Amino acid sequence: MPQEQIRSSLSVILEEMGASPPSIHLERPKDPDHGEWASNVAMTLASTLRRSPRQIAEEIAAAFPTGAQTGVASVEVAGPGFLNFRLSTDAVTRTVATILEEDADFGRQAVSDEAPVLVEFVSANPTGLLHLGHGRQAALGDALASLLEWAGNRVSREFYYNDAGRQIERLALSVQARYHQHFGREMPLPEDGYRGRIVSEIAAEFAEAEGERWLDDPEGAGLERMREFAVTRLRAEQDLDLNTFGVRFDRYFLESSLYTEGRVETTVEGLRESGLVYEKDGAVWLRTTEFGDQKDRVMIKSDGSATYFLPDVAYHVTKWERGFHRAINVQGSDHHGTVDRVRAGLRALGLPEGYPEYVLHQMVTVERGGEEVKFSKRDGDYLTLRDLVDEVGRDVTRYFFLMRKPEAHLVFDLDWAADESDKNPVYKAKYAHARVCSILRKAGGAAPDPDASLELLSSEIERELIQQLGSFPELVERAAAHRAPHLACDWLEHTAGQVNAWYHHGNPARNPGGAVLVDDPDLRAARLALTGAIRVVLRNALTLLGLDAPERMERAESDDEPGEG
Repeated sequence: MPQEQIRSSLSVILEEMGASPPSIHLERPKDPDHGEWASNVAMTLASTLRRSPRQIAEEIAAAFPTGAQTGVASVEVAGPGFLNFRLSTDAVTRTVATILEEDADFGRQAVSDEAPVLVEFVSANPTGLLHLGHGRQAALGDALASLLEWAGNRVSREFYYNDAGRQIERLALSVQARYHQHFGREMPLPEDGYRGRIVSEIAAEFAEAEGERWLDDPEGAGLERMREFAVTRLRAEQDLDLNTFGVRFDRYFLESSLYTEGRVETTVEGLRESGLVYEKDGAVWLRTTEFGDQKDRVMIKSDGSATYFLPDVAYHVTKWERGFHRAINVQGSDHHGTVDRVRAGLRALGLPEGYPEYVLHQMVTVERGGEEVKFSKRDGDYLTLRDLVDEVGRDVTRYFFLMRKPEAHLVFDLDWAADESDKNPVYKAKYAHARVCSILRKAGGAAPDPDASLELLSSEIERELIQQLGSFPELVERAAAHRAPHLACDWLEHTAGQVNAWYHHGNPARNPGGAVLVDDPDLRAARLALTGAIRVVLRNALTLLGLDAPERMERAESDDEPGEG
């Protein structure tokens, strides 16, 4: 890539000048007239070299090798000491050939030998249907895992099933109450029970399967069967929604296994050995304040039951022992209070500071016509992920969940999401992809030629578009490093806009393929190569985000506006 050649040449020049900065930052100028790359390295070295940044920049520019060696046509000094690098046409257009040759691998880094990464997300209690917070978390976790994979990491996706503890007891008691009510028996719901319609449906299904045999249940065997039935049923419902949403997991880890396999007891023993455990008011506490927590935390309550904190620590120990020395938890912002205590518990057991990493997302509200939509068609008391997917489709739902930074509150505008025009960024990107596929079909379907006369792609709008396409690997690396899928959404929407601008710029009459399928055979071949590169990059970007990349769409097949008609 030209930027690596620029960095290498700068390093040689700076070493000769007596300066060796640890890193050389390059960025794309906001104004294309300033070239393809810019650096402030001269300004960072002013104190080291004891000269003005402008003088340093002028010396660098004079010594910088231009031409085929670096692909740089010219170096200019701007302002107080910025260096602007303009690439040669050949260096720019060579990107098109690279994209065509790498195809589905363009943007992917080779898999590293570093330890694998575990991304845990959704991890919904099996007590109801998936709500919008779970949906946002599913989209974020899956896209983050995909970004990390594209950036060269070995990634495992994991769902932690909270199938033990008080919430499951409440679920079983709620089903039991509805089961009795199904047969006309009086039994009130627990005060903190689950009241969604799905609980009544499960109770009715259980009643059909088991009959009245558990109306009298002195030993509690029926309640246990109801618990198992409800958890199995709700797990199936959640799996159905996640499969429909295009989200898969490599492992489902059961909280109950931490107890049956003695993991919780082992964790307690390890924490006692740390010397940070003490007893107060009949409970067992861990001195988490030793590691920066706001207050010490109870591990075991006075009734002998574990708090949520203890199995969470035990679970994360299993992550470390399974070789996942980098683990990322994607959770709702309501988990903010658990971060310090879990990390403190792990540090008490000898794990490193900052383990695991957290991506915490804010809540989602849905609006239609400027008014908030609160209740589900199915569950009654909250809006479900299933409702949203049924309303606007999987891909729009996924993209809208991703397009804002996780820490920002998300307002999901149903009117905008249902709009199938270019005003909707999902359709904007898909129409752009379908358009270029349509052009390639009209050209006969032959594979674009990476050896075409690409130097003919010399207009400013083509140079800018090629540079944008070529920045896809950098986008992947940056978004993965910052754990920020929304950067990929921003990039995709901007790229689709540039593709549309390029197409219309050379095709004022809006003829199908008019900007590409020109009479000049060399120019035609060059533009078909660019069209093929656009197809590759848009497809890869859509795939990265878990979205389909359609080759045909109704508007894309219109006679007067391929890809958009």
